[in-house]
Amino acid sequence: MRFAVVENSSDPVSVEDVEAEARRRLRYLKLDQWRTREFITGRPMPEVIQHLAQQIDLASRAISRMSPIPPDFYDDVYWPRMWEVEFSPT
Repeated sequence: MRFAVVENSSDPVSVEDVEAEARRRLRYLKLDQWRTREFITGRPMPEVIQHLAQQIDLASRAISRMSPIPPDFYDDVYWPRMWEVEFSPT
């Protein structure tokens, strides 16, 4: 069983907040470095990286459409699992 602390916030969560969290997760995935490596070397980025980037994008869109957007939208419960992947584009 999982418990979460719900904070009372007077500020509603915006779509921009969700998009910022998605960008943070894509930075952690090192998506820009993978794209640069692909452009320079011609070697495609691994499918697992492409798939995770698509999942992050889909999660961002789904969370942004919620009404209201949950105040804990940044919680891993709403996003794809990323801890099993090697992120080094070298």
